[in-house]
Amino acid sequence: MSLNIKGLLNSTVRDIPPSGIRKFFDIAAEMEDAISLGVGEPDFVTPWHIRDEGIYSLEKGYTHYTSNAGLKELRVEICNYLRRRFDISYDPMTQTIVTVGGSEAIDLFIRSVVEPGDEVLIPEPSFVCYKPITALAGGVPVSIVTKAENQFRLTAEELKAAITPKTKVLVLPFPNNPTGGVMRREDLEAIADVLRGTDILVLADEIYGELTYGAQRHVSIASIPEMYERTVLVSGFSKAYAMTGWRLGYACGHPDLIKAMTKVHQFAIMSAPTTAQYAAIEALKNGDEDIERMKAEYDQRRHVMVRGFNDMGLSCFEPLGAFYTFPSIQGTGMPSAEFCETLLYEKKVAVVPGTAFGESGEGFIRCSYAYSIDNINEALNRIEAFVKHR
Repeated sequence: MSLNIKGLLNSTVRDIPPSGIRKFFDIAAEMEDAISLGVGEPDFVTPWHIRDEGIYSLEKGYTHYTSNAGLKELRVEICNYLRRRFDISYDPMTQTIVTVGGSEAIDLFIRSVVEPGDEVLIPEPSFVCYKPITALAGGVPVSIVTKAENQFRLTAEELKAAITPKTKVLVLPFPNNPTGGVMRREDLEAIADVLRGTDILVLADEIYGELTYGAQRHVSIASIPEMYERTVLVSGFSKAYAMTGWRLGYACGHPDLIKAMTKVHQFAIMSAPTTAQYAAIEALKNGDEDIERMKAEYDQRRHVMVRGFNDMGLSCFEPLGAFYTFPSIQGTGMPSAEFCETLLYEKKVAVVPGTAFGESGEGFIRCSYAYSIDNINEALNRIEAFVKHR
């Protein structure tokens, strides 16, 4: 008699659906002449001076574990960077932990604070990991639907309506993946007014904080009065420095929160990759120009993509952060998943259905502009031809 392995799986793990992002990317990877706008990964190679520092660390024999919280020099540079770029001050020794990507930092925070039955408020559409990680910790994910007419920003009224006595955490994923929406200072001040006087913690996922467009820079809710103590700021090196494969992120926050997160990290991971940490030190010290160079290229592509979708009749608001557009396909009458699957097989263009980021993403698709202008223009031509025949 064979074992029923599926029946022996953790029921929460068994019932979590796989990521809706990778499905179309994987099909496109096997398809000749396909163009993918699906994966949120810079098409730039990690700048040479950063790669060189990683190589040099290997040549020097720096191949051992670091401290659980990460190299002291890296934590110091993270804090210097946050002070220099976003005017937020943290202690590198008690308020900072280096993680395996920003995703691990999110997981550490949720596992450190969420108990069974606690509610975690998640503005949607948003990145795919928050709900599953909450469920794995025994928490209850609660969606707050953001609206296109508000440029997918979270409003104070929406937040207030979602809070219950069981609310433990608010996730603030801005600049937002998939919408490109941002929260300005006045938006965050309104959110802070709702949170004051509560015990609600804030998970500020700011991995796209460097990728904002226009005159106004990204503002962290941690810099808003009375929000610093309750906020854990999560970021990393993948997006701003084109270091996705290096798998390095970090979190900063109250010493008690970081201590708890480090404890989980200690037993689950031990320490982040040593080579990546040495490369990241170089990125923080000398990578500001790299950020600006890549951001200028994304900005050009952003304008091309937004104009292209609007010209073909797919309404697309102007994203002010990250490197995604989130055009509406409601005029085609097709559900998002059907639109994406049919587009892929008929025109060999891979985009992601909005429903991969929550049910409120129905009627939208996510398209990344972290690709060359040539690929973007060709993809837009194919999508326009596809839409005209619906």
